[in-house]
Amino acid sequence: MGPYPTKDFSHLLGTPGFSDALLNQHFGLYKGYVTNVNALQEELARVPGKPPAPAWSELKRRFGWEWNGMRLHEIYFGNMTRKKVALTESSRLRKRLAADFGSFDAWSGNFKATAGLRGIGWAALVWDAEEGRFFNVWIEEHDGGHLAGCSVILLMDAFEHAFLTDYGTKRADYIEAFFGAIDWAAVEGRLSVAAAPALEMVRA
Repeated sequence: MGPYPTKDFSHLLGTPGFSDALLNQHFGLYKGYVTNVNALQEELARVPGKPPAPAWSELKRRFGWEWNGMRLHEIYFGNMTRKKVALTESSRLRKRLAADFGSFDAWSGNFKATAGLRGIGWAALVWDAEEGRFFNVWIEEHDGGHLAGCSVILLMDAFEHAFLTDYGTKRADYIEAFFGAIDWAAVEGRLSVAAAPALEMVRA
């Protein structure tokens, strides 16, 4: 099994509301997660995974944390754009959000409130394919709060490193900037993959 590549998100430089200094720092932090995933993968292959193997056990636990740090950043950067992409009134995603939350504005208000929770982690819009509905969830650090079986459709980094350089402690201002940089086409694409059968029930 080869090493995981560091994906290039430099196309986001110049995104309104995000300085290049902030983004480059964030890209560097993401690269660190990829490096750690690859290093841990190599180390786990060398350490026997059978009792008593406390070293292997700790490496195994750490691998999941570093992996989530890598993948969550890729999802986050992947749902951002430097060119404003609107979510049209007629989109199936917007209609589905309105159906689950009462209105699109009610959903966005709930998501922003989730993103503003005290602590460090991620705000995520996830899709439960089994019941065919959305949830806004808070993911503590990289681990706690994931809803089993749900697909992440939209993700916002709520660690201080995602906004401190540009916004200081004003996370609310960062949240608004993030909403202005959402690539709704990418978000709709994720939902199409995760929920195509259920979305057929929502007619234009």
